[in-house]
Amino acid sequence: MPLTNAQVTAHPFLRDLYRDGYYPDHVVDRGRDVLLALCARIEAERPVGLPALHLLTHAATEEVNDLETAFVEAGSEIETVAREAIAGDFWFVAQAYGFTDADVEELIAPREW
Repeated sequence: MPLTNAQVTAHPFLRDLYRDGYYPDHVVDRGRDVLLALCARIEAERPVGLPALHLLTHAATEEVNDLETAFVEAGSEIETVAREAIAGDFWFVAQAYGFTDADVEELIAPREW
């Protein structure tokens, strides 16, 4: 199902990681795919309230946690720049779908990065 939120479809997810050669594009692509899948789930499930949104963002955060191994195997890691970019895009997603009172730390509470 194609995404319908114009803000989301125009957003360059993980832009800073793509711009930095330290982060391999094929792994960053997987992170971007997690974020886009999160958007698709939000559009399909239409969560009402932050607790419902957190169920979705926490599942996506755990998928990002699983990417750490892929980053390391490619000679990289999820370090400060990556953490900030990923967290920022989770916050962007919440804002784009109207969850303006979302707290970024709660959105990504199960993170291991």
